[in-house]
Amino acid sequence: MGIKNDRWIRRMAEEHRMIEPFEPRQVREGTISYGLSSYGYDIRVAPEFKVFTNVYNVVVDPKAFDARSFVDVNGPVCIIPPNSFALARTVEYFRIPRDVLVVCVGKSTYARCGIIVNVTPLEPTWCGHLTLEISNTTPLPAKIYGGEGIAQLLFFQGDEPPETAYADRKGKYMDQRGVTLPRL
Repeated sequence: MGIKNDRWIRRMAEEHRMIEPFEPRQVREGTISYGLSSYGYDIRVAPEFKVFTNVYNVVVDPKAFDARSFVDVNGPVCIIPPNSFALARTVEYFRIPRDVLVVCVGKSTYARCGIIVNVTPLEPTWCGHLTLEISNTTPLPAKIYGGEGIAQLLFFQGDEPPETAYADRKGKYMDQRGVTLPRL
């Protein structure tokens, strides 16, 4: 298994629609960078967020998720309260090839501000908008910029395709659109 470079990512995006929309260069001026990098792709966060709140004092339960746990924020900026958490989605839609595993890591610009992005791997044959989990680990409010870079994807191609991939298992997050809440 090996990590893939910018030429491979560009070819897969252009020929197989692996990333849509695809930005073939690194966009930086006046923005938190996004687009193609040397060994990855910097994804953008869409301007739609679900910010967790304790207004209704509900228990966060992944088996019985209560939508009153969050408030919707739609706009170019989202403020995440101190020591809090938000869900968001990528601008980009992904179609992951059968022999590829993608790992998401946070961008250093946000990490240096105490903002951590955590997502599960993008498994072989998964497609959809990636739901992002954004944690504000600081005792201060944190600002997130919609439409700008939030994390980087690293692409690993296996020596051979897996026997059973995500679509074969009819994964519960297949073809998700928008911010997707926990499912059982």
